[in-house]
Amino acid sequence: MSDVLDYRIFVRTAATGSLSQAGRELGLSAAVMSKRLSRLEERLGVRLLQRTTRRLMLTEAGRAFYEDIVSALTVIEEAESTASGRATRTMGVLRVSAPTAFSRLHLAPKLLPLLEGNPGLSLILDLRDDFVDLVAGSVDVAIRIMIPENSSLIARKLAPNRRVLCASPDYLAKHGTPTTLEDLQGHQLLGGSARNRWNLEGPDGPVALRPVSVVQTNSSEIVRELVIAGHGIGMRSTWDVSEALRSGKLVRIMPDYHGSPDVGIYAVYASRRFVPLKIRTFVDHLASLYGPEPYWDKGLPL
Repeated sequence: MSDVLDYRIFVRTAATGSLSQAGRELGLSAAVMSKRLSRLEERLGVRLLQRTTRRLMLTEAGRAFYEDIVSALTVIEEAESTASGRATRTMGVLRVSAPTAFSRLHLAPKLLPLLEGNPGLSLILDLRDDFVDLVAGSVDVAIRIMIPENSSLIARKLAPNRRVLCASPDYLAKHGTPTTLEDLQGHQLLGGSARNRWNLEGPDGPVALRPVSVVQTNSSEIVRELVIAGHGIGMRSTWDVSEALRSGKLVRIMPDYHGSPDVGIYAVYASRRFVPLKIRTFVDHLASLYGPEPYWDKGLPL
């Protein structure tokens, strides 16, 4: 029978996609890691990891086993923590995936109280704007701006994601202020990529626009700076442009139209019988900071 270390070796190798990286985390050599993984596969009679020239990937059987064994290891870790009296102490490495701009503005500046209050906790922040696979990726919890979907993942809402149409005063002085959807489509719109779509809620219900952006980029922060610089009209989240709206660098236009209220800011993590304390502590910290009326919306006419 395999011991718990074999399972931990498998989980870390699958999560990192690298024997050497997983070995460094566990304090084991690559040779020992490889031997124990092979022994686990032989015992189960199934290939769990597909070895390529660049990384290790989960097979279909490995993915199913990964989901089950992560849940089992969580139960074991919770039991060990309880038995050793550490159940009320937040400890360990927490791997977090989060959007780049949101993290710079509203995550990184808010981490000090969390880390000072939990000296046994450390974070690995993976900043990207695409969604990572929480099962195949080396991530414990992800911050996502999304419409929640039916899935095996837990999605806890941290805050609403309010989106407004806005432009700089200079742009509006030169090109006029649109008041209708027809007017809007005659302006320079900054949507980022060609696939970008604006889902608006208006007086007559939902409206979908696909802006033909004068500049295409995969960077949300570049779009914000282009809007502030007067290159066109953008549809921006208030967490991203609240300071620019307060200072007058940006002006909200067509206030009867706004982004879909179905979109929110969520903490997403795998469904488990026992959610690790480090995940609960991190998510509770963010939920207490943001909430239904987040601080970035204070004082804005929404």
